[in-house]
Amino acid sequence: MLCPGGTTRRRPDLGAVGYDSLGQMLLEDPIATCLSPSVYDMICKFGFEVRETCAINSIVTQRGEVCWKTITDCVIYTESAQSLDYPGSVRLLGPVCEAVHSHLLSLTKEQFEICYTPWLQWTAFPELFPEILDALESLQSPAISLGLMKLTACLERALGDVFLLNGKECPFLLRDLLASKELAQVFGQSVMDVLKVFLGSPRGLNLRNILWHGFASPHEVPPKYCSMMTLLTAGLGQLLKSYLRQTKFALVHRPFRALPDLEDLAVFPDMTSEVLPVLEEVMKKSTFILKIMLPYWEEALIRFKAHRFADCAVLLLPQLETGLRRVFAIVNKCPQRLLTAESTALYTTFDEILAKHLSDGKLNQLPLFLGEPAMEFLWDFLNHQEGPRVRDHLSHGEINFPEFPKEAANQLLAFSTVLLFRFVDEGLLSVLKEKAATRSLVGVAENYRAHVHPVSQLRKQVLSCEKSLGAWPLLSLPTEAEEAARNHV
Repeated sequence: MLCPGGTTRRRPDLGAVGYDSLGQMLLEDPIATCLSPSVYDMICKFGFEVRETCAINSIVTQRGEVCWKTITDCVIYTESAQSLDYPGSVRLLGPVCEAVHSHLLSLTKEQFEICYTPWLQWTAFPELFPEILDALESLQSPAISLGLMKLTACLERALGDVFLLNGKECPFLLRDLLASKELAQVFGQSVMDVLKVFLGSPRGLNLRNILWHGFASPHEVPPKYCSMMTLLTAGLGQLLKSYLRQTKFALVHRPFRALPDLEDLAVFPDMTSEVLPVLEEVMKKSTFILKIMLPYWEEALIRFKAHRFADCAVLLLPQLETGLRRVFAIVNKCPQRLLTAESTALYTTFDEILAKHLSDGKLNQLPLFLGEPAMEFLWDFLNHQEGPRVRDHLSHGEINFPEFPKEAANQLLAFSTVLLFRFVDEGLLSVLKEKAATRSLVGVAENYRAHVHPVSQLRKQVLSCEKSLGAWPLLSLPTEAEEAARNHV
């Protein structure tokens, strides 16, 4: 590993799984999907098995009013009626989603705005939905996945605002929010069960989690589910309006969260026109990136160039998790299932990937592999409470997407570039490091030190106190104290 001064930093000992063997394993283990067979069937097959056609006028009126009964009738329950029959519900909802998808694609922007925009105001982000319509019409899978990720974040935030009409403390997890009696009181239990099929359970489609945690490749996300979520969001707006009219309540949106000052964290130089082509080249050759996920990386770069910084971060963060999860599984010799989204097991997410110890108490080998600087950057940006925690705040809809700072996207993209360097062959790496801009990125990355770790925060406070004390003039004693001191002498 080349250090800024040209010296070589010794790579840590990884025992049986070394750097060379890891690279070989990544090359020899092409992955076709990050979904387990049961989850793959749920998302990519069940919703296409029922071949019946569904008339759009039974789902939505010409004025854009959603006929909820047609949708809720597709949700079925187990024989004991104790829980939802998720596979059966997805099968029956398939033709409905297909009809909705065709319907939205048939609308002009003006027609969509007239029919649906009034019912989307409750989300506090109605301008998102024309973007989603553009993505659906473009047939570009990464853009559709991006739209669906932003929609789920926006919807979660808006549902939290609705929860607070009757509740006091909004649940942190979407599945708990969807299971709350407070939302059932507003929208009805049958409607909430529809949302559970799409978003609220690992046994259902679970669209939010498979996308935000980087499990679904672009071609595995059926566009019709994005269309259906758009219509459902409008339908929720219609139900909410009726509820507010009856109760005389007023919906109050919580203010967006502002990211903490990034001045200390913005250590990487700007990703300029000199560096971005390097990233484009490395993306195609780094074994860190799964080939099935490459379109997400390419779209993230396009969005960054277009100054769509939130979009860049939304696309990039799940892919960092995907790549790190794969390395985590290899260096820790974890079962293969940790690579996939399972319906019956907890996902392996950033929390586990970046932890110091595994669930069985053994030492996590990933920090040893990545090295302290890389781990401290990831902890600073993703985990520490005093840091920006960009993935958490973006995925829960707590940040205003248009105001997401360039500095945050730039740091994530720069770090990702250096991380990809770790997974290219030595010949290409030597060529890349001949460029001054590349050497600068590597130098910053290898010398990164924690900025928002509690110890770092304490150090800053101590230095601040020392500076303040040094600025004080010598304090004079009160007159009585001076006389007492003289008498004592």
